[in-house]
Amino acid sequence: MPFPILSRSLVLMLALAAAAQAQQAADAVAPEAATGSGAALLSEAARAAQAAKDAGQPVEGKTWMVAAANPLAVEAGAKVLDAGGSAADAMIAVQAVLGLVEPQSSGLGGGAFLVWYDAASGEITTLDGRETAPQDATPLLFQEAGEPMGFFDAVVGGRSVGTPGTPALMEAAHRRWGRATWAGLFDDAIRLADEGFPVSARLAGLVTEDAERLSTQPATATYFLPGGVPLAEGALLKNPAYAATLRAMAENGADAIYTGPIAEGIVAAVRGAESNPGLLSLTDLALYRAIERDPVCVAYRVYEVCGMGPPSSGALTVGQILGMVGNFDLAGLGADSAEAWHLIGDASRLAFADRGRYMADSDFVPMPTRGLVDPAYLEERAGLIAGDRTDGSGALESVAPGNPAWDHAQLWGDDDAIELPSTSHISIVDRYGNALALTTTIENGFGSRVMAPGGFLLNNELTDFSFSSQDEGLPIANRVEPGKRPRSSMAPTIVLRDGKPVLVVGSPGGSRIIGYVAQAILAHLDWGMDVQAAISAPHLVNRFGTFDLEEGTAAADLEPALQALGYETSVRDLNSGLHAISISPEGLLGGADPRREGIALGD
Repeated sequence: MPFPILSRSLVLMLALAAAAQAQQAADAVAPEAATGSGAALLSEAARAAQAAKDAGQPVEGKTWMVAAANPLAVEAGAKVLDAGGSAADAMIAVQAVLGLVEPQSSGLGGGAFLVWYDAASGEITTLDGRETAPQDATPLLFQEAGEPMGFFDAVVGGRSVGTPGTPALMEAAHRRWGRATWAGLFDDAIRLADEGFPVSARLAGLVTEDAERLSTQPATATYFLPGGVPLAEGALLKNPAYAATLRAMAENGADAIYTGPIAEGIVAAVRGAESNPGLLSLTDLALYRAIERDPVCVAYRVYEVCGMGPPSSGALTVGQILGMVGNFDLAGLGADSAEAWHLIGDASRLAFADRGRYMADSDFVPMPTRGLVDPAYLEERAGLIAGDRTDGSGALESVAPGNPAWDHAQLWGDDDAIELPSTSHISIVDRYGNALALTTTIENGFGSRVMAPGGFLLNNELTDFSFSSQDEGLPIANRVEPGKRPRSSMAPTIVLRDGKPVLVVGSPGGSRIIGYVAQAILAHLDWGMDVQAAISAPHLVNRFGTFDLEEGTAAADLEPALQALGYETSVRDLNSGLHAISISPEGLLGGADPRREGIALGD
């Protein structure tokens, strides 16, 4: 498709956005910006919630609770809940602020998955706001001369940008479950974008780390590297272009993003990117829809664990891990047992083997969804993790995908997609008993590094597809196809007992999301940890054989015992962003990951 002709409205918008961003760059550091953490903007309740997290204690709530990745976003959601809004209303307010204060992780230029428990009906509903591949995309999108591109060669620029889904999901959730007036849900985000917010230590550090890539895109560099210098912690950062976008969305709904000047600006930014011009078109934007999907629910002991099905691999892979380890007495072994982690690690390896072979967008490829979580199949797979799994040399045996039952027999090759940590997670319970888990992303940190004229970053979600289209002559299920949604590891989860929610949880972290979420569920249900303790517990994650152990924690102490069991190990930073709420007759308890800057806040 040829480069689109720019309309007069788009030319005007581009000029206004450029002027606004230039003014923003000049105003980035202001005299009133001496609050490095933004503490001056926070309420006493938010500061108390931060103190509780620092002390390793959960936050209490009577009837409502919100946990997310930035205190300013949590406060926006808390205001909505306190005024009688629903969990869906609060999510919109939280996401709008996150897109401003944590732009590297999520926003209007990305996608999301939502899991909803409805108190009135007792039903679980899931919404798919995953990005889609442009209609002009082919399975060779990330290949050059028949070979897969390097990851960041593919990421930076317009080539990696899929059709954003988050705005459509926000509107779809409000139409189904909203109680508050739509327009008012953007007030806090608009105010912060206009007046400015203090750059957090985390954002400043990530900008510095990624400065070289950010500098390749002029509009992005202007915003994050004013005067060629990375944003400093405590700088008062304004984004008038984002405020204008939110005002348009408040007035006209998600259509403001998918049609008209903002849509034209997105397409122009993608197709005119300084590197790797992309394929996104106005038609792709106009055709986008958030889709209601069937949830994936797996029995675990006396609980039911429910999450997002394809195109996410999250609920299936978490469910497979839980379904396999449910055959063993993890509670009796304890959280400090190498044998317990041997069981969890091998269950995870087996689940990831199935994930790489079978999981993709089920609108495009047949998937054995039911077969993958069938109790009989998981019991059979669990039999592979009992006893000694080392070969004669003492090394760990390799694992292979299983053969789950399914309706369509088809042979698939194994995937080579790469998912690096970023993303954000929101957990909310409202006064009406509804519960929401939303994991939201622009994929890699800062996404494609391309900034739309509307003041938000665009995703690099298409690099979640397999760069290879076939494996030894067999098609790969997660290959690029026009209109297809790339496979994800996002795992927003609601755990039920007797049909009522008892835990709302999720995390960022690339493909390690699955391990983070499974571990938090096991820590809470089997090892009796409260939500803050479960979130704060040291991470041990196994995906493809190597056991990743969180450095600086007790997890590293298990390295010799795990090596004796045949595992290769890697002691490293494991930067999850878990946010969870537990629900009991006594009330609510919320937890936020100490590895990031979020909090939980309740009434």
